[in-house]
Amino acid sequence: MNNNLLNESDSPARTAVVTGAGSGIGRAVALALAGAGWSVALAGRRPGPLAETAALAGEHARVITVPADVTRPEDVAALFSSVREWAGPLGLLFNNAGTFGPGGPVEEVAYEDWRGVVDVNLTGAFLCAQAAYRQMKEQDPQGGRIINNGSISAHTPRPHSVAYTATKHAITGLTKSLSLDGRPYRIACGQIDIGNAATEMTERMRTGTLQANGELAVEPVMAAADVARTVLHMAELPLAANVQFATVMATTMPYVGRG
Repeated sequence: MNNNLLNESDSPARTAVVTGAGSGIGRAVALALAGAGWSVALAGRRPGPLAETAALAGEHARVITVPADVTRPEDVAALFSSVREWAGPLGLLFNNAGTFGPGGPVEEVAYEDWRGVVDVNLTGAFLCAQAAYRQMKEQDPQGGRIINNGSISAHTPRPHSVAYTATKHAITGLTKSLSLDGRPYRIACGQIDIGNAATEMTERMRTGTLQANGELAVEPVMAAADVARTVLHMAELPLAANVQFATVMATTMPYVGRG
């Protein structure tokens, strides 16, 4: 047997960091990973929701809560240091923390609002990916996987979403660069682009959201658990295989064709 092939295709450590784990997609993915036997570090700004996610995982799940603001380099460094001390080698980062921001017409977007979305969605994702990359490169055995949460907006914008859309397009660039630079170190990076999962962020879809033609329309949504199953599949591939990009969306949402 080719030992090099074996080494290139074995599975990563089953320890994961999930950012934005206190609600929505992050919570659903954290619960799916924990339910599949992963050790999961739940990261987010608010300790209360993180504790709720941990409770939902059940008493037999191996989880830890680590309050952290992904826009603060010192918080990110402390997060990954805590995980390393708790569980050793890191197998997965689900880079999920994000915000839509206030939105609005381009000419009315305040600098502070623009900066707030960029800081969380892009800078926060970079800081977490950088910390995970460093740890995966240095650990023994070397390697691991990073999955970035993109969005349907990484392909097609919604009206009045300039900051969110710009950052999600940037996440695609981050994913490609990490995937390329990680090759020598067995670090795989993929991206999941999500459309209309039922979370707090998409609550407006149920009552009517602005369409490209200026009308308001109710849009279909899907369960966040449907997204979590896809992330789990991506996470559990051997490192010799990678889902580079996946799109998971409510089947009849207005995205393909004319809606």
